[in-house]
Amino acid sequence: MPHPHPLEPLSAAEVQRAVELLRATPEFTPTVRVISVMLKEPSKTLVHAWPDIPPPARQAEAVLHDNARNACFHVEIDLAGGTTTPPRYAPPGSQPTMSADEQVECEQAVLASPEFRAALEKHYGIADTSLVMVDIWSAGNYGTEEDRTRRLARPLCFLRKDATDNGYVRPIEGIRPVVDLNRMEVIRVEEYGTWPLPPKSGNYSASRVPNQRRDIKPLSITQPEGPSFSLTGNQMSWQNWNFVIGFNAREGLTLHHVRYQDQGRDRSILYRASLTEMVVPYGDPAPQQARKNAFDVGEYGMGMCANSLRLGCDCLGHIVYLDGHLCDSRGGLLTIPNAICIHEEDFGILWKHTDRRLPDAPEVRRSRRLVVSSVSTVENYEYGFFWYFYQDGNIQFEIKLTGVLSLGALHPGEKSPYGAEIAPQLYAPNHQHFFNARLDFDLDGAANTVQRIDVEADAAGERNPFENAFQAKATSLVSEKQARGHLKLETARTWRIVNPSVKNAAGEAVGYKFLPGDNAFPFASPNAWWRKRAGFVNHHVWVTPYAADERYAAGDYPNQSAGGDGLSRWTEADRAVDDTDVVFWYTFGHTHIPRPEDYPVMPAAYIGFLLKPNGFFAMNPANDLPPSAPAAGKTSCCK
Repeated sequence: MPHPHPLEPLSAAEVQRAVELLRATPEFTPTVRVISVMLKEPSKTLVHAWPDIPPPARQAEAVLHDNARNACFHVEIDLAGGTTTPPRYAPPGSQPTMSADEQVECEQAVLASPEFRAALEKHYGIADTSLVMVDIWSAGNYGTEEDRTRRLARPLCFLRKDATDNGYVRPIEGIRPVVDLNRMEVIRVEEYGTWPLPPKSGNYSASRVPNQRRDIKPLSITQPEGPSFSLTGNQMSWQNWNFVIGFNAREGLTLHHVRYQDQGRDRSILYRASLTEMVVPYGDPAPQQARKNAFDVGEYGMGMCANSLRLGCDCLGHIVYLDGHLCDSRGGLLTIPNAICIHEEDFGILWKHTDRRLPDAPEVRRSRRLVVSSVSTVENYEYGFFWYFYQDGNIQFEIKLTGVLSLGALHPGEKSPYGAEIAPQLYAPNHQHFFNARLDFDLDGAANTVQRIDVEADAAGERNPFENAFQAKATSLVSEKQARGHLKLETARTWRIVNPSVKNAAGEAVGYKFLPGDNAFPFASPNAWWRKRAGFVNHHVWVTPYAADERYAAGDYPNQSAGGDGLSRWTEADRAVDDTDVVFWYTFGHTHIPRPEDYPVMPAAYIGFLLKPNGFFAMNPANDLPPSAPAAGKTSCCK
C-alpha cells in the first residue's frame, strides 16, 4: 500500500486526536465552541518532494469561538508531536462560521422565547409553537453599533399544517426574531405587519403526492467487472488521471495535486481546486426581505451542511463513497457517511469519423467521465457540486441548484414586482447566486502565466478582401489589477493558463484554456451592504500570486463583516502575476427570476465552467481509446 498522500483530509481518529489536544489547552473553557478542525496543509515544497522524502508530519488547524468573550481564535495542532500553538486571535468583532449546533439551538431559543410567542399570537392567533419551524439566517451587517458587537442570527420562521407538511409554503411573513447566539436568546422580535398564511399546501414527498406516474420502466447501469478507477485512501487513479479528494467543514469537497500521466510523464495541472465562497442576494426591498443575503460557505460551511448520499437516488451505477470527518461545536466527532460520491458514467460520443474509402469505417469512441460529487443542504436550498474528469484531458466543474425557494406571503390580490406569485398568496422573490472558485494552477510546474484571449475580426483591406478573417489575440496578464476582468461576449473572451518555460510539440508554451459557462452581473448597487462584503462579485476573473493565507474570496470572516476583505483588498497591492505561482479565481452567477414551475421543489439549474487542454498535449490524448465492445447480437459497435 502506498503511503497516504500528504494532502488527504483528516481521518476520524485524527479529528478526535486534535480535539483531545485542544481540550488540554487553557483556552478551551466550557464557553468555547469548535467551529472547525481541518488539515493544515503542508508546504508545496514538501508535497512536491513526496514520495521521495518521508511524508510531512500531520498537522491540523482549528477555528474556535468563545461565546463568553465573543472572540474567535485559531490554534494549530501537531498531531504526531502532541503539541499546539498559542492561540492566534482574529480581529475584534470577527465572526466565524455558524456551527451546526447553533442552528439547532437557535431554533429552540426562538420557540422558547416569550416575546416571539407573544408576537405569533398577536399576528396569527397561534399559541402553540410545536409546528413552527425556524431557519437560522445570518444577520449580515445591519442594525445598531451594539448589534455589530454581538454574534447574531436573524431567522426566518414558517408554520407547518402538520408534522410532515412542507412548512416553507406557509411563511410567517411579518415576524423576524433576532437571536444573540452567544447567549442563545432572542434579543428582540422585529414586526413588519400581518400577512395571512398562504392557504395551499405544497407537499413534495412521495407519501404526500397522489397520482404518481406509473409508466417509468427501470433503468439499470451495471459494471459487472467493476469500475475502471482505483481509490487508495483518498488518492484517485483513473484513465491517466491522478489526484487527491479532500473535504473540510468550510469548503466541503476539494481537489488536490491533480496530475495526468502523459506518455510516461507525470504532468501536474492543478495543485488545489475549491469553492471558496458564495452569496445569495435577494432583490426585494421590503424591510422583511431586504436583508436576505446568505454567504453559504463563510457563514454556514458547505462541508458542515453536506448530505449523506444514497445509492440509486443521489448517485446511480457502481458507486464508491467517502465519508467526511468533522466535529460538532462541542468537540464531538461528527462523521457524515457517504459525503462524497464517486462513479463513472457514459457521456455520449467522444470522437467519430466516417471515411467512405476505408473498410473499417466508421471509427467511433464513446466518452466516459469520472464524477466526484457532494451535495449540501443550506436550510431550504440544495447545492450539488460535481467535478467531472474526461478521457480527453478536460476538467469540468458544475453546480446543480435545487431545493425549495425562500418564499414570502402576499395579501389577497397583492402582486409584487420583485418576485413571482407561484401559488395563491405565496411568492418567490427575485434573487441571484454568486459562486467563487479558486484554481491554484501548477501547469507543468509552478511558474505560470494567465493570458486573456479575445477573438477579433480583421479590418477589411488587401489582406482581408472577403471580410471574413478573424483571429484570437492573447494578452498576458502581468499584474493583479490588469488581471481583473469580465466576460465579454463580443470577443468570445476566454482565458489560457500557460507555462512559458515548457514548450509543446509546436514549440509553443504548454497551456490549458478556461472556458466560462453561464454568468451574470450583480443588480444591486455597489453601495449595497452585501456587495461591500462580497467584493469578489465585482469581477468575473481575478488572478493573484499564490499566498498560503489567501484562501477565501470574501476573506476569512464574512459573517457580519463590514466588507473590504478578500480579493478586493489583496489585489489592491497590484502584485506581479506573470511567470510565477498563480491562483486563478472565477466568480460566476445565476440570476433566478422564479416561475410557478419552481414550486414546490425547484428542478435543478446548472452553472459552471470547463478547463480544456490547449497545447498541453501533442495530439488528442483520447486517440488511444479502444472501440467499445459490441452490443449483444451485433458484430461491431459501429454497424
